Amino acid sequence: MFTWMVWTTPVAIFFICIALMLAGMTVWELRSPTVLRKGWLPMATTRGDRLFIGLLTAAYINLAFVGLGEHLAQWFSLENEPSVWISFVLSMAVLAVIMKKG
Repeated sequence: MFTWMVWTTPVAIFFICIALMLAGMTVWELRSPTVLRKGWLPMATTRGDRLFIGLLTAAYINLAFVGLGEHLAQWFSLENEPSVWISFVLSMAVLAVIMKKG
């Protein structure tokens, strides 16, 4: 079923984190319903809205990093492409900022 995808440790951890966030947000929403609030995003959002926007942003950051990995190695004269752990940490930090301040 999952043979079409290369399941590396960072990829597996990324998807596990997404699943845990969705489960956690479901429990949080059931215990404490959300209200709209205005942060620095250009619209009023709920926690679920911010999670969705943050997950999309995290996915785009990871895709861009994977797509630019070879170029980054050339630009910075690296022997190997930079680790995807860098994009994972960066994308989770951006997600946290969007959840907190968005």
